Amino acid sequence: MNTIGTETHSLRPAGPAAPRTEADGPAGELKLVLAEACRILARAGLAEDILGHVSARAPEGETLLVRSRSPQECGLLFTTPEDIHEVASKEDALPLGYRPPNEFPIHSQVMKARPDAAAVVHAHPPAIVACELAGLELRSIVGAYNIPAMRMAAEGLPVYPRSLLINNDELGASVADTLGDRPACILRGHGIVTVGATVEQAVVRALNLEALARMTLAADRPGTVPPVVPAEDMQAMPDLGSAFNDGYVWQYQRAQLELAGLGLRK
Repeated sequence: MNTIGTETHSLRPAGPAAPRTEADGPAGELKLVLAEACRILARAGLAEDILGHVSARAPEGETLLVRSRSPQECGLLFTTPEDIHEVASKEDALPLGYRPPNEFPIHSQVMKARPDAAAVVHAHPPAIVACELAGLELRSIVGAYNIPAMRMAAEGLPVYPRSLLINNDELGASVADTLGDRPACILRGHGIVTVGATVEQAVVRALNLEALARMTLAADRPGTVPPVVPAEDMQAMPDLGSAFNDGYVWQYQRAQLELAGLGLRK
């Protein structure tokens, strides 16, 4: 395996990355997108402090590009492209003191089981975890408020029943089995895993499910069971496509990073 990243790591909590060059190529752009994904998830509250990670298939070969940890770890909100490394195994030795995430088997085993997935998000969204612990199923109680979340909930969100670190291939494979062909699964007392055809899609799916979980918690009152959206209303709602559902939301989230001084592009 050819490891990526031989530059000297610098601690840049909120500053932009160095301008990219043409030599960066597809891997350089993908590392930048993955760093943005980590910042977006953290700023939205889905990945507190140093927890969580995002991965994507490397442009070439059987490896993954994944958010890794260095001795200068400052958390997902301050991820830079330098924190993204090419990894084939949890035991890989990375440059500059970096280490693959302990739960790299989530990414490797889900990617192995899902050839349709190009990216994996593992995050710890508090509202989703709270709903699962309280026995509140994420149901399609919203419609046009968040159509993608409604559809994911209507088709069912599997729950992985163990509350532990997914730190070996056997556990990673069992998470992949639970996920099946769905876009997301909930890890009991832990967090979520989402997949996507792009990094952007995997991230936006996580954001949408957390929005549904917050609404579920807000609507939970004694004696109240919010009804699900009627079938005829679901069928009447259009599929607005990935450009709208994922692309525009991603652009909004990236603009929010810029506004907060956390942007990575010049």
